[in-house]
Amino acid sequence: MAKLHFYYSTMNAGKSTSLLQSNHNYKVRNLKTYIFTPKVDAQFHEGKIHSRLGVEEKAHVFDENFDFYEYFQIKNKENISCILVDEAQFLTELQVKELCKVCDEFNIPVMCYGIRTDFRGELFTGSMSLLAYADTMVELKTICEYENCSRKATMVARFVDGKLVTEGDKVVIGGDNYKVYCRKHYRKITGLI
Repeated sequence: MAKLHFYYSTMNAGKSTSLLQSNHNYKVRNLKTYIFTPKVDAQFHEGKIHSRLGVEEKAHVFDENFDFYEYFQIKNKENISCILVDEAQFLTELQVKELCKVCDEFNIPVMCYGIRTDFRGELFTGSMSLLAYADTMVELKTICEYENCSRKATMVARFVDGKLVTEGDKVVIGGDNYKVYCRKHYRKITGLI
């Protein structure tokens, strides 16, 4: 039986790299995959899933109106081995439920990769739904960026022109605007928790 997997972390932990490696493993065995990236990120990366290591792959683009169940109901005869979704925090709750249905009814494994919380420490809608419905959850780890700290980073802080910001739009694309911290140092620098 196929499963829905959620790989989550902060930024800069290798989520996209892991997705691209998984996709590569299927492709070298001549197995069919579909990879997806959200429109909000695709506009920044020209419709590709992009790893900071320099690896990239063209992806199907989805927005908040995309219906995964309808899409794969049509494609179900293609012998699909896996569906991979990058930046899964941007999925809607309905889309996560659609991916569950695709997994359960068509027996296609679904691997979602995303950030758990935003720069204010609040869950993204897609992540909240994946935490509720995924069959397996795997935390990908990275290290706190605070001086001399070697603890696991679990939080994301946003910076604009080098200054910490704790208010503003939930989504601002661009990895250079963010730093990752353990909860202790996130709390110390933001005062949000």
